[in-house]
Amino acid sequence: MTIRATQFVRRMRGGAQSSLLLCNDGYAYVVKFQNNPQHVRVLANEWLATKIAESIGLSVPPCEIVHVDNALIARTADLVIARGHSTEPCQAGLQFGSRLVGGLFPGQTVDYLPEKLLTTLNNLHELGGFLAFDKWACNADGRQAIFYKERREKTYKAAFIDQGYCFNAESWKFTDAPLRGVYARSSVYREVTGWQSFEPWLTRLEELPIEHIWNLAKRIPQEWYDGHDRDLTMLVETLDKRRPRIRELITDFRRSTRQPFPLWREN
Repeated sequence: MTIRATQFVRRMRGGAQSSLLLCNDGYAYVVKFQNNPQHVRVLANEWLATKIAESIGLSVPPCEIVHVDNALIARTADLVIARGHSTEPCQAGLQFGSRLVGGLFPGQTVDYLPEKLLTTLNNLHELGGFLAFDKWACNADGRQAIFYKERREKTYKAAFIDQGYCFNAESWKFTDAPLRGVYARSSVYREVTGWQSFEPWLTRLEELPIEHIWNLAKRIPQEWYDGHDRDLTMLVETLDKRRPRIRELITDFRRSTRQPFPLWREN
Protein backbone atom coordinates (compact mmCIF):
# COMPACT_ATOMS: atom_id res chain seq x y z
CA MET A 1 0.00 0.00 0.00
CA THR A 2 1.25 3.51 -0.84
CA ILE A 3 -0.18 6.53 0.93
CA ARG A 4 0.20 10.23 0.10
CA ALA A 5 1.63 13.01 2.26
CA THR A 6 -0.69 16.00 2.53
CA GLN A 7 0.82 18.35 5.11
CA PHE A 8 4.15 19.13 6.78
CA VAL A 9 4.07 19.25 10.58
CA ARG A 10 7.67 19.65 11.78
CA ARG A 11 11.23 18.48 11.34
CA MET A 12 12.43 15.63 13.54
CA ARG A 13 15.71 15.07 15.32
CA GLY A 14 18.21 12.49 14.12
CA GLY A 15 20.86 11.85 11.52
CA ALA A 16 18.38 10.98 8.77
CA GLN A 17 16.78 14.47 9.03
CA SER A 18 13.27 13.04 8.94
CA SER A 19 10.11 15.12 8.82
CA LEU A 20 6.73 14.57 10.44
CA LEU A 21 4.03 14.58 7.79
CA LEU A 22 0.28 14.11 7.82
CA CYS A 23 -0.94 11.61 5.24
CA ASN A 24 -4.21 10.89 3.48
CA ASP A 25 -4.95 7.87 5.67
CA GLY A 26 -5.45 10.23 8.63
CA TYR A 27 -2.21 9.41 10.47
CA ALA A 28 1.04 11.29 11.04
CA TYR A 29 4.26 9.60 9.90
CA VAL A 30 7.93 10.18 10.59
CA VAL A 31 9.19 10.21 7.00
CA LYS A 32 12.73 9.46 5.86
CA PHE A 33 13.60 10.72 2.39
CA GLN A 34 15.60 9.05 -0.34
CA ASN A 35 18.25 11.79 -0.27
CA ASN A 36 18.74 11.64 3.49
CA PRO A 37 22.35 12.17 4.69
CA GLN A 38 22.80 8.54 5.76
CA HIS A 39 22.05 6.52 2.61
CA VAL A 40 19.09 5.64 0.41
CA ARG A 41 19.31 2.01 1.58
CA VAL A 42 18.31 3.17 5.06
CA LEU A 43 14.75 3.28 3.68
CA ALA A 44 14.96 -0.31 2.42
CA ASN A 45 16.39 -1.42 5.76
CA GLU A 46 13.64 0.35 7.69
CA TRP A 47 10.92 -1.27 5.60
CA LEU A 48 12.23 -4.83 5.59
CA ALA A 49 13.39 -4.93 9.21
CA THR A 50 10.23 -3.30 10.57
CA LYS A 51 7.96 -5.61 8.59
CA ILE A 52 9.84 -8.72 9.72
CA ALA A 53 9.81 -7.56 13.35
CA GLU A 54 6.09 -6.94 13.06
CA SER A 55 5.63 -10.43 11.57
CA ILE A 56 7.12 -12.12 14.65
CA GLY A 57 5.07 -10.03 17.09
CA LEU A 58 7.51 -7.35 18.24
CA SER A 59 6.21 -3.88 19.11
CA VAL A 60 7.12 -1.66 16.17
CA PRO A 61 5.07 1.25 14.81
CA PRO A 62 3.15 0.48 11.59
CA CYS A 63 5.07 1.59 8.53
CA GLU A 64 4.04 2.55 5.01
CA ILE A 65 5.50 3.66 1.71
CA VAL A 66 4.70 7.39 1.53
CA HIS A 67 4.49 9.35 -1.71
CA VAL A 68 5.63 12.96 -1.31
CA ASP A 69 4.98 15.10 -4.37
CA ASN A 70 6.90 18.08 -5.72
CA ALA A 71 4.07 20.48 -4.91
CA LEU A 72 4.26 19.81 -1.16
CA ILE A 73 8.04 20.16 -1.18
CA ALA A 74 7.92 23.38 -3.21
CA ARG A 75 5.52 25.10 -0.83
CA THR A 76 7.26 23.92 2.37
CA ALA A 77 10.49 25.75 3.19
CA ASP A 78 11.41 23.24 5.90
CA LEU A 79 11.35 20.20 3.61
CA VAL A 80 15.09 20.37 2.98
CA ILE A 81 18.17 18.26 3.69
CA ALA A 82 21.16 20.04 5.23
CA ARG A 83 24.59 19.18 3.87
CA GLY A 84 27.31 21.14 5.59
CA HIS A 85 26.62 24.82 5.10
CA SER A 86 24.10 24.30 2.29
CA THR A 87 20.69 22.70 1.88
CA GLU A 88 18.85 20.89 -0.88
CA PRO A 89 15.13 20.15 -1.24
CA CYS A 90 13.88 16.79 -0.03
CA GLN A 91 13.54 14.43 -2.95
CA ALA A 92 10.04 13.85 -4.27
CA GLY A 93 8.73 10.33 -4.80
CA LEU A 94 8.42 7.26 -2.60
CA GLN A 95 9.73 7.60 0.95
CA PHE A 96 9.64 5.49 4.13
CA GLY A 97 7.11 6.44 6.78
CA SER A 98 6.86 5.19 10.37
CA ARG A 99 3.59 6.05 12.09
CA LEU A 100 4.05 8.52 14.93
CA VAL A 101 3.82 6.67 18.24
CA GLY A 102 1.00 8.07 20.32
CA GLY A 103 -0.33 10.23 17.48
CA LEU A 104 -0.35 14.01 17.46
CA PHE A 105 -2.13 14.19 20.83
CA PRO A 106 -0.42 11.51 22.90
CA GLY A 107 -1.07 10.85 26.56
CA GLN A 108 2.63 10.87 27.21
CA THR A 109 5.51 9.90 24.92
CA VAL A 110 9.19 10.21 25.87
CA ASP A 111 12.49 9.02 24.44
CA TYR A 112 14.21 8.56 27.82
CA LEU A 113 13.16 6.96 31.09
CA PRO A 114 15.03 6.93 34.40
CA GLU A 115 16.20 3.54 35.58
CA LYS A 116 13.32 3.08 38.01
CA LEU A 117 10.69 3.47 35.28
CA LEU A 118 12.70 1.69 32.59
CA THR A 119 12.69 -1.58 34.51
CA THR A 120 8.91 -1.44 35.01
CA LEU A 121 8.04 -1.34 31.30
CA ASN A 122 4.98 -3.46 30.69
CA ASN A 123 6.72 -5.10 27.73
CA LEU A 124 10.22 -5.26 29.20
CA HIS A 125 10.47 -8.92 28.15
CA GLU A 126 10.43 -7.83 24.50
CA LEU A 127 13.97 -6.49 24.86
CA GLY A 128 15.06 -10.14 24.80
CA GLY A 129 13.11 -10.71 21.62
CA PHE A 130 14.58 -7.64 19.99
CA LEU A 131 18.07 -8.66 21.04
CA ALA A 132 17.60 -11.89 19.10
CA PHE A 133 16.24 -9.91 16.15
CA ASP A 134 19.04 -7.32 16.14
CA LYS A 135 21.74 -9.99 16.34
CA TRP A 136 20.21 -11.82 13.38
CA ALA A 137 19.74 -8.58 11.41
CA CYS A 138 23.26 -7.32 12.24
CA ASN A 139 22.03 -3.99 13.54
CA ALA A 140 25.04 -1.67 13.40
CA ASP A 141 23.35 0.81 15.76
CA GLY A 142 22.33 0.47 19.37
CA ARG A 143 18.75 -0.66 19.93
CA GLN A 144 16.46 2.37 19.81
CA ALA A 145 13.09 2.72 21.52
CA ILE A 146 10.62 5.35 22.63
CA PHE A 147 8.21 4.99 25.50
CA TYR A 148 4.54 5.85 25.71
CA LYS A 149 1.47 5.44 27.88
CA GLU A 150 -2.12 6.55 27.81
CA ARG A 151 -3.20 9.29 30.19
CA ARG A 152 -4.70 6.91 32.74
CA GLU A 153 -2.00 4.26 32.55
CA LYS A 154 0.69 4.04 35.21
CA THR A 155 3.40 2.17 33.31
CA TYR A 156 5.09 2.83 29.99
CA LYS A 157 5.38 0.56 26.99
CA ALA A 158 8.32 0.53 24.59
CA ALA A 159 7.90 0.99 20.84
CA PHE A 160 11.00 -0.07 18.93
CA ILE A 161 12.06 2.36 16.21
CA ASP A 162 14.96 3.16 13.87
CA GLN A 163 15.76 -0.03 12.01
CA GLY A 164 17.76 1.86 9.36
CA TYR A 165 21.13 0.45 10.40
CA CYS A 166 20.01 -3.17 10.31
CA PHE A 167 21.86 -5.33 7.77
CA ASN A 168 25.00 -3.33 8.63
CA ALA A 169 23.52 -0.09 7.29
CA GLU A 170 24.07 0.52 3.58
CA SER A 171 26.77 -2.11 3.09
CA TRP A 172 24.51 -5.18 3.40
CA LYS A 173 27.66 -7.04 4.42
CA PHE A 174 27.25 -8.65 7.80
CA THR A 175 29.99 -7.94 10.34
CA ASP A 176 29.11 -9.21 13.80
CA ALA A 177 30.39 -7.93 17.13
CA PRO A 178 29.19 -8.82 20.66
CA LEU A 179 28.09 -5.28 21.61
CA ARG A 180 26.37 -4.40 18.33
CA GLY A 181 22.62 -3.97 18.24
CA VAL A 182 22.10 -3.98 22.01
CA TYR A 183 20.31 -1.53 24.26
CA ALA A 184 22.56 1.00 25.98
CA ARG A 185 21.57 0.08 29.54
CA SER A 186 22.10 -3.48 30.72
CA SER A 187 19.34 -3.24 33.32
CA VAL A 188 16.74 -4.12 30.66
CA TYR A 189 18.32 -7.59 30.41
CA ARG A 190 18.69 -8.33 34.10
CA GLU A 191 15.65 -10.64 34.19
CA VAL A 192 17.02 -12.87 31.41
CA THR A 193 17.51 -16.31 32.93
CA GLY A 194 18.06 -18.53 29.89
CA TRP A 195 16.89 -19.27 26.37
CA GLN A 196 13.26 -19.18 27.41
CA SER A 197 13.64 -15.43 28.00
CA PHE A 198 13.94 -14.90 24.23
CA GLU A 199 10.73 -16.71 23.42
CA PRO A 200 8.48 -16.76 21.51
CA TRP A 201 10.39 -14.42 19.17
CA LEU A 202 13.56 -16.49 18.86
CA THR A 203 11.70 -19.57 17.63
CA ARG A 204 9.53 -17.46 15.34
CA LEU A 205 12.67 -16.01 13.74
CA GLU A 206 14.25 -19.42 13.34
CA GLU A 207 11.10 -20.81 11.72
CA LEU A 208 9.93 -17.79 9.68
CA PRO A 209 9.33 -19.03 6.12
CA ILE A 210 11.83 -17.63 3.64
CA GLU A 211 8.90 -17.04 1.27
CA HIS A 212 7.51 -14.51 3.74
CA ILE A 213 10.78 -12.56 3.83
CA TRP A 214 10.87 -12.63 0.02
CA ASN A 215 7.33 -11.29 -0.22
CA LEU A 216 8.28 -8.36 1.99
CA ALA A 217 11.49 -7.68 0.08
CA LYS A 218 9.68 -7.61 -3.26
CA ARG A 219 7.57 -4.68 -2.03
CA ILE A 220 10.62 -2.45 -1.54
CA PRO A 221 10.73 0.28 -4.21
CA GLN A 222 13.69 -0.32 -6.50
CA GLU A 223 14.93 3.26 -6.07
CA TRP A 224 15.57 2.50 -2.40
CA TYR A 225 18.42 0.15 -3.38
CA ASP A 226 19.43 1.69 -6.73
CA GLY A 227 17.78 -1.17 -8.61
CA HIS A 228 20.55 -3.60 -7.64
CA ASP A 229 18.37 -6.71 -7.61
CA ARG A 230 21.34 -9.01 -7.13
CA ASP A 231 22.26 -7.20 -3.90
CA LEU A 232 18.71 -7.57 -2.61
CA THR A 233 18.73 -11.27 -3.48
CA MET A 234 22.00 -11.76 -1.61
CA LEU A 235 20.61 -9.88 1.39
CA VAL A 236 17.58 -12.14 1.70
CA GLU A 237 19.65 -15.28 1.15
CA THR A 238 22.12 -14.19 3.82
CA LEU A 239 19.33 -13.53 6.31
CA ASP A 240 18.01 -17.02 5.67
CA LYS A 241 21.43 -18.60 6.22
CA ARG A 242 22.10 -16.63 9.41
CA ARG A 243 19.21 -18.02 11.40
CA PRO A 244 21.14 -20.99 12.84
CA ARG A 245 23.68 -18.47 14.21
CA ILE A 246 21.29 -16.39 16.32
CA ARG A 247 21.94 -18.34 19.53
CA GLU A 248 25.69 -18.19 18.95
CA LEU A 249 25.53 -14.40 18.55
CA ILE A 250 23.48 -14.03 21.75
CA THR A 251 26.01 -16.21 23.54
CA ASP A 252 28.83 -13.93 22.39
CA PHE A 253 27.00 -11.00 23.95
CA ARG A 254 26.31 -12.97 27.14
CA ARG A 255 30.03 -13.68 27.51
CA SER A 256 31.08 -10.13 26.68
CA THR A 257 32.62 -7.65 29.10
CA ARG A 258 29.15 -6.20 29.81
CA GLN A 259 28.04 -9.43 31.51
CA PRO A 260 24.41 -8.52 30.71
CA PHE A 261 22.62 -11.60 32.11
CA PRO A 262 23.51 -11.97 35.81
CA LEU A 263 20.66 -14.45 36.38
CA TRP A 264 21.51 -16.74 33.43
CA ARG A 265 21.29 -20.45 34.17
CA GLU A 266 22.43 -23.02 31.63
CA ASN A 267 19.58 -25.40 32.40
